[in-house]
Amino acid sequence: MIKKISIVLVLAALSTSCVSKKVYNDLESKYAALKKEQRQLEDQNDELTQAKNKLDLDLKANQEELSRIKAERDKLQNDYTAAANNLKALQTSYAALEKNSDEALQANMKKNRELLAQLDAKEKALAAEQDRLNKLQADLQDRSQRINELESMIASKEESMKRLKETLSKALNSFEGKGLTVYQKNGKVYVSMENKLLFQTGSWAVGSEGRRAIVEVGKVLAQNPDISVLIEGHTDNDKILGNLGGGIENNWDLSTKRATAIVNILAENKEIVKQNLTAAGRGEFAPIASNDNAEGKAKNRRIEIILTPKLDEISKMLNDL
Repeated sequence: MIKKISIVLVLAALSTSCVSKKVYNDLESKYAALKKEQRQLEDQNDELTQAKNKLDLDLKANQEELSRIKAERDKLQNDYTAAANNLKALQTSYAALEKNSDEALQANMKKNRELLAQLDAKEKALAAEQDRLNKLQADLQDRSQRINELESMIASKEESMKRLKETLSKALNSFEGKGLTVYQKNGKVYVSMENKLLFQTGSWAVGSEGRRAIVEVGKVLAQNPDISVLIEGHTDNDKILGNLGGGIENNWDLSTKRATAIVNILAENKEIVKQNLTAAGRGEFAPIASNDNAEGKAKNRRIEIILTPKLDEISKMLNDL
């Protein structure tokens, strides 16, 4: 810029004074050279300005990168410090652990041996309990099987007694309403006959109609050899007066003689197993009605033939349970 001003001043001076053509031409050449140099300098100035701007941008980016790197350095420094502190603490703990490790190891080994001994004892106890459980299960299965067999046998006995009752009812049908009753109770079959069908007052001799009924009962019993037969004689509570029929002492005596008379008639049937027969007298001590009136007394004077299935096998199974 200074050179440009100088050149203008020189040209102005020359224009006001007389100079030679040669000098003028020299000056003009210098002017042209200076103008060219000026343009070059302006171009260089633009390039330098652009370079400066780029450098400013690079400087800013470098400053930001520097800040980021410093922040990262500070974070790494903090992390390093924390890690160093942790390492120091671990080293201290390790030193203490190493110091006490032998005692701890011995204590742990002792504890482990105790635990193993307890585990072995529990394992043996568990094995013994399992053996006991297996045996118990086997016993339960066996008992369940025997119970099923027992129930089946009882059901079979009940069905057999039901058929026996039906057979007797059919055989004695003609005596129904004449003081004879057939019924089933508690697994037993009862043939109950009032004295009016069998005996005269104070007598133990069986009449013809009664004998016919007993014979029919005997025919059914002959076909059922596995039935126990109990003949019970019963009376009312009237006292025996005088000497009836060869010296009857009391109602008990009379009831026993009547039961024995029935047994004798049944025993005439050779197909009946005599070991199955039992005679018993119960006198006035098992009434089924009140003895306060004639109707009740008549019901109490009776013979009961009680038929019971033999339960030897069932009793054995019950004892085995």
